[in-house]
Amino acid sequence: MTRRDALISVIEALHAEIDALKSNDVSALELATRTKVAGIDAVASFDGEPMTAEIRELAGEAHRLNETCRIYVNLMAANVRRRLQNLTGNPMAAYSPAGLAYA
Repeated sequence: MTRRDALISVIEALHAEIDALKSNDVSALELATRTKVAGIDAVASFDGEPMTAEIRELAGEAHRLNETCRIYVNLMAANVRRRLQNLTGNPMAAYSPAGLAYA
């Protein structure tokens, strides 16, 4: 496997993560995450090699996709927090020490 192949594997796994997050498919999310971590480990094994323009571009794409995943997770967490606040009648932030006192 080359660094390019490893980055492509990471990108494919990130696409799978996004799809799993959109569909709330926990099993697919777990598989995509394991695949992504394995790809990242493979990319890291090429650490001493010089960066080419193609590798830099693939790494940038992986970074953008990872940021998209992060945004999806943050939105999902905010929705859960809002739902919990509605269920408990607690207007305080669910993750603050005062908010936890009501849990």
